[in-house]
Amino acid sequence: MSQAKMSVGLVTPPGYPEKLSKKFSSELPNLLRYYVEDECEWHVDSTVDPLTGVTEKPEEVLEAGYKRKEEENWDYIVCLTDLPFFQDRKPILAEASTNKKVAIISLPGLGSTPMVKRIRQSILQLINEMYYGSPEEDREKAQRRLQTKENDEYDYLKEKGSKRLFKKGGFERFSPIKRVRPGEETSIDVRYIVKSRLSGAIRILTGMVRANRPWAIFPAFKKVIIFAFATGSYALVFPTLWQLSNSYGLWRMFMLMIVSSCLMVGWLVLAHNLWEKPRQDRAKYLRNLYNIATILTLLVTVSFYYIILFFMFAVAVIAFIPMGLLESQLSGSVGYDNYFYITWTATSISIIIGALGSALEDEEVVLSSTYGYRQQQRYKTANASKDEDTNSEQEETPLPTKMNKKEVNSER
Repeated sequence: MSQAKMSVGLVTPPGYPEKLSKKFSSELPNLLRYYVEDECEWHVDSTVDPLTGVTEKPEEVLEAGYKRKEEENWDYIVCLTDLPFFQDRKPILAEASTNKKVAIISLPGLGSTPMVKRIRQSILQLINEMYYGSPEEDREKAQRRLQTKENDEYDYLKEKGSKRLFKKGGFERFSPIKRVRPGEETSIDVRYIVKSRLSGAIRILTGMVRANRPWAIFPAFKKVIIFAFATGSYALVFPTLWQLSNSYGLWRMFMLMIVSSCLMVGWLVLAHNLWEKPRQDRAKYLRNLYNIATILTLLVTVSFYYIILFFMFAVAVIAFIPMGLLESQLSGSVGYDNYFYITWTATSISIIIGALGSALEDEEVVLSSTYGYRQQQRYKTANASKDEDTNSEQEETPLPTKMNKKEVNSER
């Protein structure tokens, strides 16, 4: 007896989620046989599609996903999206419609903790919900089946259970997730949200910063690093910088570091117009989250930049400044801790100089660190695909031609 064939479409937006979907395409068939139904032959297709432009409603993504599922003739579809969604300002992590066989996972809602494991388990859970159903009796049936399965490689899924989006970890104790069934007033059968607004805001912000991938922005700082290091190295030759570092207390050094980093972030925001302004099509709460996520992303990137510059200056200070010369210029006892403070001072000052005197190599990379810019790109991509469909339809439909007088008379 041949096994029934089930197809699953995994749709992701361009970028980092696209890499995740390719990884899951090969892993999911075996996992689905274990966690959902072993008498089915599962096939997983991954594709890239933004589905929608700027939207705050998960229903729009679900509807776009349903249309894509019908076009591709898939049995189920799971849409990974980098759009954050909220219900009463509580982050929505995932939703599913068992009738339409469509589910979405909001990646920012998963937080900053290891993503691959959480997304994998979330996909399994949502397909399980769509396959068996979301009512209590269906969940119990799925749970009983799961407990009878034996496979050492996948036994950790038994601990997750049939009502959790993913296995409970340390972060979930601080930010617990609630499974709700919205009811008949909506086509959504199951929804996973964060219980607390406060912990939900922290979860969504850390998830948005991770989705912005600060480490991917850092290569754009190469030119700034070179300019800052060259300028700072020249300043190391003069004793004024040594004397300043010897006069500064610990609190002043920390203040200089924080101020210089904030000035760098402020320069990036102003120079590249990264601050989201009030718009009628975007809620104030969501706009504020976008702006905070942008600031935090840039702060993380500037921190990487600061650490690298610090180590570069540490080598330069030891190479350029002999201990004897340092003792002749500074009052009091002089030791290797003075090298540390000179390095710290040079790094903080050079960051300000580097920010004002140089430009980033790849502006597109910096712009992509803002959710607003990425959603504009998503919107353009979605509109471009619609225009292509419209143009192709027009090409297939013959245009009416203008008849001359002889043709009109002959028609009569």
